[in-house]
Amino acid sequence: MGKGRSLELYFIDGKPDGMLTAEVFNWAGHVLKIPRTRIADALRRPETEYTGVYVLLGDVEGQPQAYIGEAEDLKARIRGHVAKKDWWETAVLITSAANNLHKAHVKYLESRLVELALEAKRMPLENGNAPTRSSLSESGLANMEGFLDTLMMVLPAIQVDMFVNKAKKTVAEKMQSVVNKYPVFELKSPRLGLSATAELREGELIVKSGSIVRREWVGERGAKTHYFILFDKLIESGILKPDGKHARFTQDYAFTSPSAAGAIVNGRSTSGPREWKLKGTTKTYADWEAEQIEKDD
Repeated sequence: MGKGRSLELYFIDGKPDGMLTAEVFNWAGHVLKIPRTRIADALRRPETEYTGVYVLLGDVEGQPQAYIGEAEDLKARIRGHVAKKDWWETAVLITSAANNLHKAHVKYLESRLVELALEAKRMPLENGNAPTRSSLSESGLANMEGFLDTLMMVLPAIQVDMFVNKAKKTVAEKMQSVVNKYPVFELKSPRLGLSATAELREGELIVKSGSIVRREWVGERGAKTHYFILFDKLIESGILKPDGKHARFTQDYAFTSPSAAGAIVNGRSTSGPREWKLKGTTKTYADWEAEQIEKDD
């Protein structure tokens, strides 16, 4: 059984797009998400005077942008950003419920959050480079990494997914001891020279590094499909690298559906459940999936 967690969201305004707080049972952290239109009301709350880290979210000339910072008095720092930065639309304040984070803690968290955001490559940062990590004791380091682990569950749940890294590092696989634990699928087109391999692991279809896909998106670009946007982003980030007449995955990459993975391989909208085949067989993903459901009956 997985280790489930319970997240408590409190919509302060009674609206899904208003102010909200997020807390997890037995976690010291406290998250306050604030639309800029409610900043005056938010800064009257006591937790805004705590020591913590913060994320500003918005866009510049139609492109998303974020800024990550830390402060011993968040209220004073956010007031400064209200006056000096006009591009942001949402602020996320991360503190502890008991206000027991100190300067070294938040300097460390700031540095790690910038590192994670730069690694994920999901949103440009106004920060540029990651600040130097503060020096913490061994126990302090463990505490902050534990704090971050839970925070990385909380933030995507409140639609702050800039730290979610879909690219899977090869080093993460060094702990995999059972080779055949996860089913492996293939999507091939000898005529087009396409050959991709993917592993279904923990609800994600992970296309493996080295998989050969189309060099360009050849399908429709419009409201009927959004996968071309992802295709372009993977090219821009270097996860897909042009290689002769094709492109190649430079690292493992996780998709939430076989159709999304198939679209990137084929460069067009794809019925992933029908085109991915269990490795070494003619069995489609859809047929394999149906078998798994029948086993549970």
